[in-house]
Amino acid sequence: MPGMWWVVGATLVVALVSAYLIWTAGRVERLQARAQLAARALDAHLLRRAAAAAVLAERRYGVELYAAARIALDAQPDEREAAENDLTRQLRTVRLDPTNPDCEAVIAASRRLALARQVHTDLVRDARAARGRPLVRLLRMGHRHTWPRYFDIDDPTLTVPADVPAG
Repeated sequence: MPGMWWVVGATLVVALVSAYLIWTAGRVERLQARAQLAARALDAHLLRRAAAAAVLAERRYGVELYAAARIALDAQPDEREAAENDLTRQLRTVRLDPTNPDCEAVIAASRRLALARQVHTDLVRDARAARGRPLVRLLRMGHRHTWPRYFDIDDPTLTVPADVPAG
């Protein structure tokens, strides 16, 4: 019966390796899906901030801010990072009053955008790390999806001047 132990041992090893590969493939898929969802959420927050900035510009601050907001709203994917950075720079030149509802909408949208950007960056980093492992690359796990991309923009958080009371 010594041969029987080899069969049991080999079967156990195959089962453990299979379980590990299935778990790894599932993890890569989950991280990829979460990174894609975070990218969609980030896009939605970018659009909300640009729309709030356009409303603010129409009512209060004028042409330059409005132009930057419209460019950010209409930007193609390959132009999006530059357009969003330009909008952030324009918003930083404006004196925002948190007691004004339009200003508060832009400040709140910018805060939510900063959080969405951080979540997206963390998930992209995790998905890229999982897909970059040698075994994952060798077995082409996750090859059905595009490689997750970072969205590289300046910190969109806006500060309120110290002499303006926070609402």
